[in-house]
Amino acid sequence: MLREHASTLIVSALSALFAVTLILFTGILTAAIDPAVIEESGTFRAVLMMVALIFIVIALYVGAIVTANTFSTIIAGRTRTIALLRLVGASSARVRSRVAGEGLVAGLLGGVAGFGIAVALCAAVTVWGPQLGWLPEGRDYPLFDPLALVAVGIVALTTWAAAWTGSRRVGRVSPIAATGAAVELPAEQSRRRPARTVWATILLVSGAALLAIGIVLGLATPLALLISFVGGILSFTGIALGAHLIMPPLLRLSGRAFGRGPSGRLAVANAGRFPERSARSTIGLVIGVTLVTMFAVALASYETMTLQAFAHSPALRAGLSETLAVTTAVFTGLVGFSAVIAAVGLVNTLSLSVLQRTRELGLLRVLGFTGAQVRRMVLVESAQMTLTALGFGLLLGVFYGWAAAQSLLGSQAGLMAPTVPWPIIGGVAVFGLVLALVAAAAPARRAIRVSPVAALAAQ
Repeated sequence: MLREHASTLIVSALSALFAVTLILFTGILTAAIDPAVIEESGTFRAVLMMVALIFIVIALYVGAIVTANTFSTIIAGRTRTIALLRLVGASSARVRSRVAGEGLVAGLLGGVAGFGIAVALCAAVTVWGPQLGWLPEGRDYPLFDPLALVAVGIVALTTWAAAWTGSRRVGRVSPIAATGAAVELPAEQSRRRPARTVWATILLVSGAALLAIGIVLGLATPLALLISFVGGILSFTGIALGAHLIMPPLLRLSGRAFGRGPSGRLAVANAGRFPERSARSTIGLVIGVTLVTMFAVALASYETMTLQAFAHSPALRAGLSETLAVTTAVFTGLVGFSAVIAAVGLVNTLSLSVLQRTRELGLLRVLGFTGAQVRRMVLVESAQMTLTALGFGLLLGVFYGWAAAQSLLGSQAGLMAPTVPWPIIGGVAVFGLVLALVAAAAPARRAIRVSPVAALAAQ
């Protein structure tokens, strides 16, 4: 089981590491803030606690979505194993219970591993931070928070729920029919899912409305951030839920740059044949890029607005500048975890996609495709998905980051344009390009090693 669920363990561990580290670092940063700054501005303390709470919820939300997305992909590639269990007499309910149990165990093991690494990391920061000048000396920095255990539990329960949900469609497939290939809905059936489409539309529209209200109310009170936060969660959930409708058109648009030659045309066509598989491949990276960009833009805009709002108080401005510098450095590193999680998800999905398409790759080889052309097709698929997710995630991240900063400090600084940290944006773009090559390396090697005869004989 450990070998089969290695990717699930990695994603669960990274999700727990991200959430627990964020929770513990929030307590450490709170203890590191100069008390004089907090005493001079009571609003600043309230804002800090509100932002900390939002960061924690975001961490748990991202971990839940990415973990569910990855495990659903794994279940889609286990159709034949589940079908064999059905053939020997196992009922659908029993198969689903077994799969869900595996997900719970994998989630617990990964969550505990992530918790241990996060505690060790935070302990190292509290020991070396004061010596290196990162943190003030003589402070009592906490290394435990009950919310950290809650985060581990949420990661485990999310993995269990993803396993249960992901196995639902497989459990309903006829055992004889399911032995042939993975269960992926084609484009026509994927679009004919009215309930999912309606819920995605409701969440997206209601979230966008709350975001607009939060931005407007932010001109009067910083508490408007709570409204914008809820709007952001709802709208992005709508995007994730409707990814099977949103991502394929974007993939087709970006595919125009890769559609020359037989390998490129096939790669672009593959993105539209199974929208759900394409959506699972890209939405995880969209989440990672959106989160990194959102934090970067929010912190940069927050710093610009804060320094402008408190320009009348040099002492308070100096204290806030120091605090913001430490906060920016720490949270920039923390949100990098989400990019790692997204990268793992993309590699897993591409690898599973190649395994699920053994017969297709064998047929292409029989029809005259060379190993180099098959490799090029996999590379183009990876590049297409990565560039699409990068572009979409950057746009969402800039908007969400600006909305957060505007809702929080609009009452102090007025309506301002977003502050875009171009070095970080450029780093995200470079990371995406490198990821496109790294993510496709192993699947491409596996694809060209497929023997045409053996592939056509596979069931």
